[in-house]
Amino acid sequence: MFRFIHSSDLHLGRRFGNFPEDARGRLVEARHAAIGRLAASAQDHGASHVLLAGDVFDTETPSDAVWRHALAAMSFAQGIQWWILPGNHDSLAAEALWGSVRTHAPTNVHLLGAPEPVEIAPRVVLLPAPVPRRFPGRDLTEWMPLCATPEDHFRIGLAHGGVLSFGSEDGGAEIIPPDRAKSARLDYLALGDWHGLKQFGDRTFYSGTPERDRFKHGGPGSCLAVTLMGPGTVPQVNAIQTGQFDWREAPLALTPAQDAVAALEMLLPAEGRARRDMLLRIRAAGWVRLPARMALARAAELATPEFWHFEFDDADLATECSLEDLDGIALSGALRLAAEGLHQRSEDAATNPTDRAIAAAALRRLYNYVQGEAQ
Repeated sequence: MFRFIHSSDLHLGRRFGNFPEDARGRLVEARHAAIGRLAASAQDHGASHVLLAGDVFDTETPSDAVWRHALAAMSFAQGIQWWILPGNHDSLAAEALWGSVRTHAPTNVHLLGAPEPVEIAPRVVLLPAPVPRRFPGRDLTEWMPLCATPEDHFRIGLAHGGVLSFGSEDGGAEIIPPDRAKSARLDYLALGDWHGLKQFGDRTFYSGTPERDRFKHGGPGSCLAVTLMGPGTVPQVNAIQTGQFDWREAPLALTPAQDAVAALEMLLPAEGRARRDMLLRIRAAGWVRLPARMALARAAELATPEFWHFEFDDADLATECSLEDLDGIALSGALRLAAEGLHQRSEDAATNPTDRAIAAAALRRLYNYVQGEAQ
């Protein structure tokens, strides 16, 4: 029997430049802390090896602090052997990076820099497919079926890239056949590149990143605990939560007949500590009345500070405006004329969509301003 942890896509050094500055620090630190959580997962499941299937680093030129802190964290994990595969973000073309890693790596950290078999434990052979450059232009696992190993040895493939049936995240032509585990007689094929958990057959898995970095793959990050009972047997694979942050995205479809604020509150998780470690994006769509639109915006604004990051996207939410709503701005005078003009322009089919959207936004802002002054 052989047990190990399969992980990938740590992207250490990612800066999260598309997030507000005050949200970035903990997101960056959580990625580094994932190393410790992977080590703890290995120890909890009786595994002494962690296989990292590419993109340990976010770029080919991480700062010295990023890679040195990573090596220090791996060194601190006593009894754990780390096997690092270069991916497309940190390919072998990063000669300065990998040269420094080789020079400073502790004895329990191993760089897989060549497509050749490595016996990582007695009767356990690892077949790695390191990425030579960001776009290699070919299937890097094609050598695996031709690699002979003793019949009583485990064969584990380790690669980074897209599988035929869903493609690479970077849209490249470097396709790994979905039946590679079968054609190469692999007991398990550990893949990286896709940031969510995904399975192809009984032996081919994407572990996903241990710490999420986008809304595309919801929930906390995870790794896979893999147990091989014997050569040729179907592996036992269990997902283990490792992520500190919970990423969620939810649609909010509205109609004027609904209570928009209540509908929003139903999507929000229960109040408490969990919200502090959550990044939530709500995408509103449909139609609401002007007062409901204002109340909805206020409710989203009130909820925002409770989350580590909260986005309320209402770009696809249209607003119905009645004469009664215009009365909420002014019954007469200049404000009333301005409101009617904006309303007419926002509803005029002859006006181009961009100008209609601007007029609708201006009308909402005018309504919010007047109502805010009234309160």
